[in-house]
Amino acid sequence: MNPEELNTLHIVHLLAVLGLTGATFYAFAGAPESRKRVLMWSGIASLIVFLTGFRMWQGLYHFHAGWWLMVKFVCWLGLSAIGGIAYRRRGITGLLIFITLALLATALAMVYVRPF
Repeated sequence: MNPEELNTLHIVHLLAVLGLTGATFYAFAGAPESRKRVLMWSGIASLIVFLTGFRMWQGLYHFHAGWWLMVKFVCWLGLSAIGGIAYRRRGITGLLIFITLALLATALAMVYVRPF
């Protein structure tokens, strides 16, 4: 993988993570009428996160699966699901915000620390 492709993937990946995070937090306070549009953008951002992450994993690690990668995958799945849950369960918004922040912090720590 050449450095230009890696840099492009990192930028697109981070922009998609920011978009997914923004859509998730918008789902906590958004009107019920905005559900379809917000979940559509959340799904698109989630797909981009997955595809760019998968390509970086293939290019940098040649599909070598470390436990840190599995933790990041679980964090991605959780973050992708919380937007839909937020529209259905308005009463537990505080808990969902805490879970979202914990998932984001865990995924970020796995990138830089890689404890496993």
